[in-house]
Amino acid sequence: MSLFQTGQVQRLRLHVLPTKRFKTFAISLFAGVPLREDTVTETALLPFVLRRGNAKLPETTAFRGKLDEMYGAGFGFDVYKRGDAQIVQFRMDVINDQFVSSEQSLLAEALQFLGETVSDPLLEGDGFQAAYVKAEKETLHKRLDAIVNDKIRYAAERCLEEMCEGEAYRLHPLGQRSDLPHISPESLYKRYLHWQREAAFDLYVVGDTTLDEVAALIEQHFHIHDGAPSLYSTTILKSGHGEIKRVVEELDVGQGKLNLGLRTHTGYNDPNYAALLMYNGILGGYPHSKLFLNVRERESLAYYASSRLDGHKGICTIQSGIEMQNYDRAVAIIEEQLEAMKRGELTELELSQTKAMLTNQLREMQDSAFEMTAYHFNSVFSGIERPVEQLLAEVNAVTSEQIVSVAQHVELDTIYFLRNRKEAR
Repeated sequence: MSLFQTGQVQRLRLHVLPTKRFKTFAISLFAGVPLREDTVTETALLPFVLRRGNAKLPETTAFRGKLDEMYGAGFGFDVYKRGDAQIVQFRMDVINDQFVSSEQSLLAEALQFLGETVSDPLLEGDGFQAAYVKAEKETLHKRLDAIVNDKIRYAAERCLEEMCEGEAYRLHPLGQRSDLPHISPESLYKRYLHWQREAAFDLYVVGDTTLDEVAALIEQHFHIHDGAPSLYSTTILKSGHGEIKRVVEELDVGQGKLNLGLRTHTGYNDPNYAALLMYNGILGGYPHSKLFLNVRERESLAYYASSRLDGHKGICTIQSGIEMQNYDRAVAIIEEQLEAMKRGELTELELSQTKAMLTNQLREMQDSAFEMTAYHFNSVFSGIERPVEQLLAEVNAVTSEQIVSVAQHVELDTIYFLRNRKEAR
């Protein structure tokens, strides 16, 4: 049973968790659209430009000053992908009025600020303000450069790019540097208008309030088109290439980056999702995992070795940093761990430690309003409601046989190796 109360205003789905546990109001607005090559960069750029100012607060200094007036309210955003969707998330946190001597409702002020920022932007002629667009294109370019400069992140992205060739999921949610020179204030505003009409909007508020209070404030301060809220499309869990795709790339790096991409054929909607979480945890999710102990500790082949799961896409990735000459041995030992999972070579200690780690993570999430919001959004995104207590019970009931069943469907798809250009020569 979800603790969130739900409603709808305009095209926004509302999710309100009335609680006195927190001294602040935590506000999140998720706006999701399909990942598409022709729109990914402009969509990513939108929140960068919107955060510079709105029609009522056109100057960035005044925009930020308003947050200071609200007793230092926090405002930020993130752009990421979930399954085959590109999500823009705006976040605000503001103190509950009861704890300060405010004459105004700070929740009302915060929702007004967010509503005007998202739905009443600063315009110049037929587009956004040119100076802001120019500056934020440079900001986004630097963000994309930073990924290339961080070779661990770069290798992780390149592995997914190669693995998901031909799929939307290959795209980075922040877009492509090559698109930026072609974006104008006018084209970006056109994209904004499309985004407002097509995005799936979900607004969350956690704090000492009610659904009716939030709905009235949204009606007053947001101007999103009327109509039925957009729904997220079901993410397709694809099969691999049939044979393992092997990619070697050479750059000036001091340490080799070995990344492997796995197709699990199990997703968030699957009844075996809890077993998939256990699979990832035992394989490489924690310091007691097979990858960490066998590749890094026992064989001393890697500086780091771990696995990461995107349950919505059904993709598990393995990341490791190795010396160039250890490539063959490292691949062999990683493959050994994948086979050990299929054979059911799981100890009681691995099972109990992984269940304990997952249980702690899920319980700690209840101490953060934003973590609770993010978890609940999984149900909106996937169409499957799985309350935390239910997932906790499922995790603790997972058997070795269920993990082996999941492992049987895991398919090694891509091996990507980033090595040093000079050593290669």
